[in-house]
Amino acid sequence: MSFDQIAIALLGALAAWLSQARTDSARRWAPVFGMLGQPFWFYASWEAGQWGIFVVSVLYALAWMKGLWVYWLSSKPAAGVGTLEFPPESRRT
Repeated sequence: MSFDQIAIALLGALAAWLSQARTDSARRWAPVFGMLGQPFWFYASWEAGQWGIFVVSVLYALAWMKGLWVYWLSSKPAAGVGTLEFPPESRRT
C-alpha cells in the first residue's frame, strides 16, 4: 500500500467521522482534514487515469471548501439570526 492510499484512508475517514460530530467545535475540523486529503485523491486518480474519480475529487474539494468557508472564514451571525424557532405550544398533538 502506498503513502497516498494510506493518506486517503486516514484523512477521509477522519473527515467523515468529524462531520458527524455532535458539537460545532469538533465538526468544524472535518473540512480541514477533508481538504488535507484532496491532494492525495488528485494524485492517485491522475496517476491511475481514473478521470471520473478525478472529477468527483474536484466536487469533493468544492464541498470541503464550503465547509472551510462556513466554519473558518466567514463571520459568524449573531445568536438567533437566521434561525427559525417554533415555541413548544405550536406543535400539534
